[in-house]
Amino acid sequence: MTSLQNFAQLLVLGVARGSVYSLIALGYTMVYGVLRLINFAHGDVYMVGAFIAYFAISSWHLPFLPALLISMAGCGVLGVVIERLAYRPLRRQPRLAALITAIGVSLLLEYGGQLVFGASPRKFPSEVLTATSLGALRFLSGALERSMGLMIAPEQLVVIFSAVVLMVALRLFVSRTKVGKAMQAVAQDRDTASLMGIPVDNIITLTFFIGSALAAAAGVLVALQEPQIDPIMGLWPGVRAFVAAVVGGIGNIQGAMLGGLIMGVAEYLVVGYISSAYREAIAFGILILVLLVRPTGLTGKGLIEKV
Repeated sequence: MTSLQNFAQLLVLGVARGSVYSLIALGYTMVYGVLRLINFAHGDVYMVGAFIAYFAISSWHLPFLPALLISMAGCGVLGVVIERLAYRPLRRQPRLAALITAIGVSLLLEYGGQLVFGASPRKFPSEVLTATSLGALRFLSGALERSMGLMIAPEQLVVIFSAVVLMVALRLFVSRTKVGKAMQAVAQDRDTASLMGIPVDNIITLTFFIGSALAAAAGVLVALQEPQIDPIMGLWPGVRAFVAAVVGGIGNIQGAMLGGLIMGVAEYLVVGYISSAYREAIAFGILILVLLVRPTGLTGKGLIEKV
């Protein structure tokens, strides 16, 4: 493999991983946009999504797509429950209270997951894809290998395609629908949006549902590539996705997508050209560098704080 082919290979792998980070980062940025809250439990919702799909496939013998949709719906409901029980009672309290609560919810999901699912890793049934129609993806994978020397598994193509579809669907929903425009209004000024008749509580609930559903999709897609799941699997992906949201400009949907792709590509380039020992450090290195140059992130705008 030539140096150019090696670079292209790392780039494709980075895009596949970065698209997953983007899906998780979207949940962070959407919640921050409407509540100015960092939902640190978001990475653990990602873990719950992987386990829901695991049981849907292994116990209920469902195909991949229904299992993915059930996982997204289940985690969407979980996100709504978290918002109703943990965050809504603290909405008018100092932000530190909600932040500490978010950390508590994260620990509850991690240790509750160990209690319910067991601490031992489980093998995700990634072979479920062999039962679906993957002929076109296998043909495309083979064509890329023959023509460009790129070794891309059909699972990675599924990840990229699914992530792109979900991100485009979210972008169209937010920009083209009345509910999406209501989300933008709540993010811009919650009190004014309420005076204009927008049901702020319902919009916030819907935001948690969508963000948690996207995190679940990310968990399932990662489990296809790395078929070993456990109750703390969401820790580092959640941290990287949070960094991606901040780098891109937290509160900005396009920024979350961009930040996720930057994180994924940078991670694989560092592993390929330097050392895998710096895989975790690169995210924080990029974060520090970006914040030194643009404190609001690559696409972020300054906010006026009310005091």
